[in-house]
Amino acid sequence: MGSVLNTIKKMLGLDSSYDAFDTDIIVFINSALMAIKQIGVNLLVDRISGPDVTWTDLLGERSDIESVKEILYLRVRRMFDPPSSSAVDNAMLEQIHELEWRVNVEVDTGGSE
Repeated sequence: MGSVLNTIKKMLGLDSSYDAFDTDIIVFINSALMAIKQIGVNLLVDRISGPDVTWTDLLGERSDIESVKEILYLRVRRMFDPPSSSAVDNAMLEQIHELEWRVNVEVDTGGSE
């Protein structure tokens, strides 16, 4: 699987070669990873430091990896490029909460590991 940083950058609409915001995005990713870990997701590494960390390095071969990617993206997006509309922000927050709930249930029932 690809780089965690480059995937999130692509989802944010940034080219992987454009590194002006890498430090900011890495900080936001690591903050979001802490929240993901606290809902019960077993991360194989606690943080990233650059584009070398892949999704497999982070999560192994989990069945819920796409949901974890979406949670990570939405959390980073809200910090990096907050929506100007409170309705959009609330919709993103609701999506984060639903995905976190679903991933937590998956982890609790042992369905993803």
